[in-house]
Amino acid sequence: MLNRYRDWMHAWETRLNARDTNRVVRPLDWGLEWTEHWPVPNGTRHMAQANPAAYFAHLNQQIVTHSDDFYRYEMPADFRLNGNFLLFTSPVQTPHAVNNLARARWFAAGRRRALVVLPQWNCGPEDHNALCRIFNLLGISALRLSLPYHDYRKPTETPRADYAVSANIGRTLDAGRQAVIDARCCLDWLEAQGYRQLGIVGTSLGSCYAFLTSAHDPRLRVNVFNHFSVTFGDVVWTGQSTRHIRQGIESEIDQETLRHAWMAISPAAYVDKYARWPKKSLLVHATCDLTFLPEYSCQLLGEFERRGIPHKSSVLPCGHYTTAEAPFKYLDAYYMAAFLASAFE
Repeated sequence: MLNRYRDWMHAWETRLNARDTNRVVRPLDWGLEWTEHWPVPNGTRHMAQANPAAYFAHLNQQIVTHSDDFYRYEMPADFRLNGNFLLFTSPVQTPHAVNNLARARWFAAGRRRALVVLPQWNCGPEDHNALCRIFNLLGISALRLSLPYHDYRKPTETPRADYAVSANIGRTLDAGRQAVIDARCCLDWLEAQGYRQLGIVGTSLGSCYAFLTSAHDPRLRVNVFNHFSVTFGDVVWTGQSTRHIRQGIESEIDQETLRHAWMAISPAAYVDKYARWPKKSLLVHATCDLTFLPEYSCQLLGEFERRGIPHKSSVLPCGHYTTAEAPFKYLDAYYMAAFLASAFE
């Protein structure tokens, strides 16, 4: 019976995944130019052209070791609230002007508790707005950040948020760095408004970015990781929704190479740094997930358990895409709301 349910759920997941018909297969691009201005020791620049795989593996080791420098930034001086949107210049500048203007939708509710909300990959501008309103009912304000290269920040030449996660290794790393720094800027603004109890909620790609943010910012005491995994490269290599990326690169590199090339934006690299400060954490994963395979989610849970990091874990009996379908979306929202209602002081 369980196998029949899993097969039925996988078939449903596959149908939902197939609705996106604008995925483009692109060849591997190491994106070396994206690494030139990162604040990290880089004594192997000479090998970049001759052996880019070895270069990126070493560079990622350096970033992980010096990650507090990699994710350091100067607070923007141009925060401005335009209606219900917070606007500011991202401290991480890219060749795309539209992406350099960070935008976060503001859902105000009280003056004590606030969340930064990071949605999933390829989300639209309305995604997670309903979730933010649920948080408001709990008396929690929410600042829903548009991720780099998403919705309002998406360059016109691409119909998808492919510049955030793609066959371009350096750009994908840079997008992760920008997402973390932009999220920390949101915390700066919330603090300036008088909020002292701060948390973060991330879903899928947003969950990865949320974990990296919290591992480098002691202000985040309440954390929800909704669909999570242990390593960025393994998700892209094995996930249903990123098959087009793998198809474009697998003739040039293998799964292990990709894992090392993106270790600097992988939660697995920062579990010890996450544990530096007291935090309350909820981790939600799905048993039939074809995008974030359950074994990778369980690996990150295992890292928490081995270190004795306090956390709660909730399991959805569905997949990645089906989480947005009834009745699972209600169960997912309940898990998050119930945790947040008790996690804030």
